[in-house]
Amino acid sequence: MKWSYRIARISGIDVRIHVTFLLLPALFGYSGWRDAGWPGAVGEVSFIAALFVCVLLHEFGHALAGRRYGIRTPDITLLPIGGVARMESIPDKPSTELVIAVAGPAVNVAIALILTAILALTGGVLAGPDSTGRIMLHNLLVVNCGLIIFNMLPAFPMDGGRVLRALLAMKLSHLTATQIAGRIGQVLACALAVLGFFGNPMLILIALFVFNGAQQELEYAIQRQEYKKMLKDLEIKHRPFAQ
Repeated sequence: MKWSYRIARISGIDVRIHVTFLLLPALFGYSGWRDAGWPGAVGEVSFIAALFVCVLLHEFGHALAGRRYGIRTPDITLLPIGGVARMESIPDKPSTELVIAVAGPAVNVAIALILTAILALTGGVLAGPDSTGRIMLHNLLVVNCGLIIFNMLPAFPMDGGRVLRALLAMKLSHLTATQIAGRIGQVLACALAVLGFFGNPMLILIALFVFNGAQQELEYAIQRQEYKKMLKDLEIKHRPFAQ
């Protein structure tokens, strides 16, 4: 990905940051400084850092699950909207894609359970945050729960879209499953855009992201099928005659 730079290499996978990612800590840091001076700025930037550690762990969930099935992940790139694990191929088996897709949200579930346990042991989960540390933990718990729900929406490029396609592909062709999952995602994107016009404009940006992601996934599925058909035709064409 252009304008991204490697900051670490973990378990054979490059961790990269896109330059636009720096806008996020800058924006939150300024907001914290405006409200509470330097302590506020440090607190906001620390929260963003902790949040993206969770995002990175989510992407490593996908990457390590893919590695189990022989699918390599060269790098993970952090963006302002989240993370992207770049895998070298899409699994041929729907069951494999299902496991890889679920692995990311499963990491967030584990993080949420750990945060819940820590909060329960330090004053109670439902008790109001009464210290800087508990405020951060409470906010991280809420955000991780939000990430689980958002990622499991049945729309590409979220994990829920891949889960839906994998389930459909167990009975249908990969292309047909992608078409159905993609259209469902685009309908959901239109609904989000309508809600955005009457509420939070951020939903409009998310809707564009989802709609475009579904379209790209559909185009890739068509190219994938055409490529496989070409290989099959070449195999038949060059098959030796029986003696």
